[in-house]
Amino acid sequence: MNKQFANVQTELPGPKAKELLDRRLDIVPQGIGYGIPTFVESAKGALLQDVDGNHFIDFAGAIGTINVGHSHDTVVKALHDQIDRYIHTGFNVMMYDPYIELAEKIAELAPGYSKKKVMFLNSGAEAVENAVKIARKYTNRQAIVSFTGGFHGRTLMGMSLTGKVRPYKYEYGPFAPEVYRAPFPYDYRRPESMSTEAYTKHMLKQVEDFFISEVDPSLVAAFIMEPVQGESGFIIPDKAFVQGVYELCKQHGILFIADEIQTGFGRTGKYFAMEHYGVEPDLITISKSMAAGLPISGVIGREEIMDKARPGELGGTYCGSPLGCRAGLAVLEVMEKENLNERAVTIGQRVMERFKEMYDRFDVIGDFRGLGAMCAMEFVKDRGSKAPDKALSDQILKEAQRRGVIALKSGVYDNVIRLLMPLVITDEQLEEGLNILEEAVEAVLVGAEN
Repeated sequence: MNKQFANVQTELPGPKAKELLDRRLDIVPQGIGYGIPTFVESAKGALLQDVDGNHFIDFAGAIGTINVGHSHDTVVKALHDQIDRYIHTGFNVMMYDPYIELAEKIAELAPGYSKKKVMFLNSGAEAVENAVKIARKYTNRQAIVSFTGGFHGRTLMGMSLTGKVRPYKYEYGPFAPEVYRAPFPYDYRRPESMSTEAYTKHMLKQVEDFFISEVDPSLVAAFIMEPVQGESGFIIPDKAFVQGVYELCKQHGILFIADEIQTGFGRTGKYFAMEHYGVEPDLITISKSMAAGLPISGVIGREEIMDKARPGELGGTYCGSPLGCRAGLAVLEVMEKENLNERAVTIGQRVMERFKEMYDRFDVIGDFRGLGAMCAMEFVKDRGSKAPDKALSDQILKEAQRRGVIALKSGVYDNVIRLLMPLVITDEQLEEGLNILEEAVEAVLVGAEN
């Protein structure tokens, strides 16, 4: 294939990256993982260059953080302008207008017609922690219910809510009390005798029965749900399931928290993925792509819920930093001017077309799925048994890296390759990256046969 953008001329890691990797292994704990064994030198749009001059197409987007692309000119200019004025004063010491402006814009974009208020924090996990605090404060209840397969962060509460043991929870207990886990649908692995509609009804009945076997609904402050489960391999629930859980919450006075940390800011073709389900969450957690790589997160909620906490009960030293807020405003400007929600739909359609072609060619692809530009392939030993093939997905990712594409692995069984390319990726870059990914699958399978 004639490559225009991807160009890897060295082994990975290359000489300079190898030196840096040795230093990293000497000083950084091994618990902090890495996807590709090299170090970035520069990044622009959907392209990366490492310290050895190798060029890559980015299908990972810093785990869904770079929807508007690396170093977008509008974001860079906004940051330079802000640095020239001031870097940080602490919003709880001397306030600043970027915080207010960003909160106003995000509240206006949030799904539903209720008046919203917005607070900013530092990370996705911190947003989840505060959403739980707010829900407990408002309802005067303690129990929080998450779902099997969900991921909500690496803090104590985040780990407690997360529905996957390795690598997030193993040997890190005990966990936060009054956290319960309800079943979540996984359509690819539903019983073959069941239709999707019957399976959805079955799963909703299990959630209802959960109130009998696990915790009484009168004690539950909130359910927290990802509109698309990220770390579990882009598992997309049926609309009827999401609406059914929402109605159960309303029936029992339970708050519904949408964890939009990975799905937000255009990834699924809308500002918030919950718009696909016709649901207005009581609280929404946001982070990742809201500021193009700057560390900021937030909680959006109905006014009466957000105002239940008294002054001083929420916040923190760096929460909603001026730089993060300015970057967030620039991101929203870029999204509107460049129609990135529409672009996400177009990207997703093309990726799913190519995934279908790969599915028809390679019987190790058990399933492919996506919502907007949040797309994934699940690899299995054979389609009959649906036995997960973690080793194969690992090999394909490494082969793709060697050829110049960076993608990510995920999945309940670590057998899913997920794509989170920047939404500013060009058609030519997208096509070349998909070609390389398909070549990587073919090369690994041919190698296995030989």
